[in-house]
Amino acid sequence: MTIAFFSDVHGNLPALEAVLADLDQRRPDMVFCLGDLVGYAPWPNEVIAEIRRRRIPTLAGNYDQGIGLNSADCGCAYKTDADKALGAQSIAFTNGVVGEDERRYLRLLPKHMRLDFQEEPGLLSLLMVHGSPRRINEYLFEDRPEASFLRILEEANADILLFGHTHKPYHRTFAYEHEGQTRYRHALNIGSVGKPKDGDPRAAYLLLHLGPETRLTEPESLRSELVRVPYDVEKAARAVETSPLPNEYADMLRRAY
Repeated sequence: MTIAFFSDVHGNLPALEAVLADLDQRRPDMVFCLGDLVGYAPWPNEVIAEIRRRRIPTLAGNYDQGIGLNSADCGCAYKTDADKALGAQSIAFTNGVVGEDERRYLRLLPKHMRLDFQEEPGLLSLLMVHGSPRRINEYLFEDRPEASFLRILEEANADILLFGHTHKPYHRTFAYEHEGQTRYRHALNIGSVGKPKDGDPRAAYLLLHLGPETRLTEPESLRSELVRVPYDVEKAARAVETSPLPNEYADMLRRAY
């Protein structure tokens, strides 16, 4: 079984279309979106329409939540006053152009989704969130201490935790003892479709491969595959520059930071 996960489209329709075309070729068994459909790029309504047309199960991201509530706060942790000023322009633009039906859709999106496997590929629980199981806008960066990650996973009863929000993909594995046996939990950041921040401007999504060999006692038996998809970054960047959005967001698309 192969399951596809993507997140953080952020209004970037060309990037989403490239990812969906790639998924059409690969034909995974299931596809899930982990939120943040809108913000920072000029196609929020079009992105929402494509997700809905394909009936892709989707979580609310923090930006989706803000727009769904018609709020001026996206729950984003901007570090500088300059970033805050740019962010204020982005959310004002998005609130101004998103349709009321689209806003209602964002407002009603769930915050968590869970898949519990009882047979093959084994007894395991897979939890999908946007930021973390604790808060929709909590950042789970790759350098978080192992003890903290294990505590989050244990409290969430998650053998496999999938999330986005940081726009920086990784897969970490953590050992723990259970009834005298060493088991493993997995934390997977699936990266960003429309606004990567890892220096690679290509759209990113994750494939998770589960099979009869998948065991919680064998960490390498859970195979994840990060897929990078080229798209017309310049088209998206120019669209940002010709919109009321700050030009800085075009540079971020080109340079992936």
